[in-house]
Amino acid sequence: MDCIQSIQKAITFMEEHLLEPINYEDVARQVYMSNYHFHRIFSMIVGITANEYIRNRRLSMAGQELILSDKKIIDIAYKYGYDTPESFTKAFTRFHGITPIAAKRAGIQLKSFNRLVIKIKLEGGTVMNFRIVEREKFQLLAKVKEFSNEILSENGKSTIPDFWKECGEQGVIDVLSEHTKDHDMYGVCGPISKESNNFEYGIGKVYEGGEVPVGYKVWKVEPTLFAVFECIGEDENCISDTWDRIFKEFLPSSEYNMLDDTDFELYGESLKPGCFCEIWIPVSKK
Repeated sequence: MDCIQSIQKAITFMEEHLLEPINYEDVARQVYMSNYHFHRIFSMIVGITANEYIRNRRLSMAGQELILSDKKIIDIAYKYGYDTPESFTKAFTRFHGITPIAAKRAGIQLKSFNRLVIKIKLEGGTVMNFRIVEREKFQLLAKVKEFSNEILSENGKSTIPDFWKECGEQGVIDVLSEHTKDHDMYGVCGPISKESNNFEYGIGKVYEGGEVPVGYKVWKVEPTLFAVFECIGEDENCISDTWDRIFKEFLPSSEYNMLDDTDFELYGESLKPGCFCEIWIPVSKK
């Protein structure tokens, strides 16, 4: 199933179960993805997280029910998944800009958040260069940190660059160089498990074996096809821009699906001039 079909199936499931206590983990199971992979794809393509979509749809429907019925606020709060009138009032006010009590008055305008329909819009005519590489199994010696899936949304973009900075200040790069021969650096990323709400990100180098330093781990990358994209720019901002194009341009229109497995950024002197890094994503033919 390609990414657009998966998102459409996810939206259908959310719409059919809006009045039930579901979250993005339940939706991920329906489309057979890890929590990490689903959260990432949905956020990139839709622009908000699946949890935000569920919350916005419930609050939109609750607003309509408030102004079109005689139901009590407390009953509507419970119906749309809020444990107390206070928590409902807080969420309702943040979304609509007015309190539920004020929404009962005649002539009040509320916000509407309609069901999402995914459509692919081709525009711009720009070329996205990529190459397909078949790579054998390899392993990295890496400094690894666990992150919440939630940082994949807009507010968490600085977290991984901060990890790079922290590793640089703590001499991690020097330790990796002492135990490896390769000059290239990898920023490697992958789900911990299908059920986990966290993912792992590691900074490492190709490792041929030997003693593993304390505080480091061996990260194994299984053999597969990779789609490789150059990130052209002077800083890490080009990475997020490239990921955006991968999810919105490459994956919907190419003959490849992205696998729910390890992907990585490759940094090295062998890259073309002007290339900040390369993004390698595991793929299979549709």
